[in-house]
Amino acid sequence: MALEISGKVIQILSEQTGTGKNGQWYRQDFVIETEEQYPRKVCFSAWGEKASVIKDLKAGTSVKVSFNVESREFNGKWYTDLRLWKIEMQEQASNASVTGNNADAGLEPLSADDSEGTADNDLPF
Repeated sequence: MALEISGKVIQILSEQTGTGKNGQWYRQDFVIETEEQYPRKVCFSAWGEKASVIKDLKAGTSVKVSFNVESREFNGKWYTDLRLWKIEMQEQASNASVTGNNADAGLEPLSADDSEGTADNDLPF
């Protein structure tokens, strides 16, 4: 199953290395945040040669990640990995389309007086 997701890189985690039955292995995890109304953080794993590409990424870089979802069982527990197989740098879009500001939706931005007392009632859940 191959999937794609776009977002901005927010964190590059430490490289992990080890030796298995097939020799030395390298794994580099990284986290992106989607650019939706309610952004989600998603952690991906890059293995082998792809791990070296991830090291060069910088926080704030917009990317499109193509990945496979894999699950495995170990000692009665299931673990799921999102394994990168391709990553593309995205061109920066205009601020209006990236941020999805209220002006694009035809809505007037709230002034400080308009938003007073509504912060607690503004939750999406």
